[in-house]
Amino acid sequence: MIRLFSHYVPRNTLFIAVLEALILAASVYLAAIVWADLGYTATADRLALESFMLAGSMLLVMSLLGVYGQSSIEGWKTTLIRLIVAAALGFGVVDFLSRELDGTLAVLGMPGVIGVAGALAVISLERAVVFRWKGAKVFRPQVLVLGTGSRAARVDEIVQAQPSARRMDVVGFVPANEESHYVPARRLVGREAGETLWTLVRRYGISEIIVGVRDRRNGGLPVEELLECRLHGVRVTYLTDFFERETGQIRVESLNTSWLIFSEGFRRGSLRNIVKRTFDILASGGLLLVTAPIMLLTAIAILATMGSPVFYKQQRVGEGRRVFTIRKFRSMKNDAEKDGKARWATSDDDRITRVGRVIRLLRIDELPQIFNVFRGDMSFVGPRPERPEFVRELAEEIPYYDVRHSIKPGITGWAQVRYAYGASVEDARQKLQYDLYYVKNHTLFLDIMILLDTVQVVLFGKGAR
Repeated sequence: MIRLFSHYVPRNTLFIAVLEALILAASVYLAAIVWADLGYTATADRLALESFMLAGSMLLVMSLLGVYGQSSIEGWKTTLIRLIVAAALGFGVVDFLSRELDGTLAVLGMPGVIGVAGALAVISLERAVVFRWKGAKVFRPQVLVLGTGSRAARVDEIVQAQPSARRMDVVGFVPANEESHYVPARRLVGREAGETLWTLVRRYGISEIIVGVRDRRNGGLPVEELLECRLHGVRVTYLTDFFERETGQIRVESLNTSWLIFSEGFRRGSLRNIVKRTFDILASGGLLLVTAPIMLLTAIAILATMGSPVFYKQQRVGEGRRVFTIRKFRSMKNDAEKDGKARWATSDDDRITRVGRVIRLLRIDELPQIFNVFRGDMSFVGPRPERPEFVRELAEEIPYYDVRHSIKPGITGWAQVRYAYGASVEDARQKLQYDLYYVKNHTLFLDIMILLDTVQVVLFGKGAR
């Protein structure tokens, strides 16, 4: 993982994106140069600029279609289909912009078609090589876990479950004065008398040690041995940092208050607030213009099938636990909570109408919250605001739940694009762990990444209920 603008990005994803941008630009540029030699005139500087414009457009569309998501990197057929669709859409976007301006882009027409076709062929070959060799042992770092407790045992689960972490080998677990072992005996790495961690590092070619020791007193944490490894260039990572890096979560079970106090992140300041507020207004204003016809049709559909009211109001908890009112398109029957008790929405919820199911699937029911963003109650990106009834319950059952109220809630967020719709306390716990990551690391870069992922959620219907 590479930390880019406070957000962890898989090295392979970043490398592939940069490589494919260069392939796209070079292919279109060379095709245009060859075409120019045949009588199609354009300066080299202009061709280079236009080639990068077309490459950038296609790269953006490829990102929106999930070509650089972990799931697509691991699925060859899905990736190939999305590459072809992205090429067509990206070319269409540049063609449209060209026609709206002056229609004189030299890379369009036959040069662009030839260049894009050549780029797709090269990218398809490059992806085939990536799929073939991405799991090769020579490319996987060797990792040693110090500790055998319940938290340390989660490392194996993470490595198996997270695509980005599968490119590492967990050599084993070194006991550190624990009374009970939560890992299988075959996974334990024993040490002979006089052997240190540095001995194991050299024996197994270890590049990183993950420290998963809960009790660091009474010799539980071998500081001198870890220092020796660190001075020899071995990476030493606390378990909480490992979870944050590999899962995009801050795991509640491995969290303590001192880590929150002393770790990097939680940056707040006037400049950040101004940038985020400006971004909120611009993004929400643009979305409002684009979705105005959709909202009008939705209102008509609700009136025609369910009658009035079109909207329903709910109280939600925002920054600093301040309660505010949101409006959403009505997707449930009027008597959905006739007994006055707040309930989680569940799959196949019989309170949801046919129109309501569609607008929930496409996330259209959330669109009226744009006005909350304009008023400043919400941000465009942030933790989802919950109802006061749920907040009281969740704050009592889940540690650090109130941390998510240190910033403005959002229409979309890191938890929304990374986890399915929450309908229980356990779901809320899982989503909180993503929210904690966002609160700690939120930047304009991460907001943009979340918006790109939100497009995929809407296109492919992930997480809707």
